[in-house]
Amino acid sequence: MKFRFLLWMLGRLMSKASRDNPAFQQQLVDRDMVFQLHTLDGKIARHFIVKDQRISSKRGPALKPAFALGFKDGAYGFATMSAKNKQLAFMQGIQNKDIQIQGNPALVLWFQGLTKYLVAKKKPTEKKAA
Repeated sequence: MKFRFLLWMLGRLMSKASRDNPAFQQQLVDRDMVFQLHTLDGKIARHFIVKDQRISSKRGPALKPAFALGFKDGAYGFATMSAKNKQLAFMQGIQNKDIQIQGNPALVLWFQGLTKYLVAKKKPTEKKAA
């Protein structure tokens, strides 16, 4: 359930960033494609449509994704995508075959680069007067 929610939220965040964030939009130039994140058993899947410098998402598998990232299960997908060191978690998962890449691996690196634009900005904390 957490993984399904994470994928839905990722779609919302990318959709908003594709409308509001010029740096994010720049990463979408000339990138019309569909990609997918899913569990290897097929129980959870969400695909993301990149078109005209915008991103939208839909639940379920895509017909012909440019690339797909498959996680061994929802719990593992959630843990990997919410890990503090995501790059290390992905590399270990790929080596252990807990994450499988279908399609163009270079696009996976592009996707990972996109996620840095989605980090919520922290509000400065106010210092309490003594």
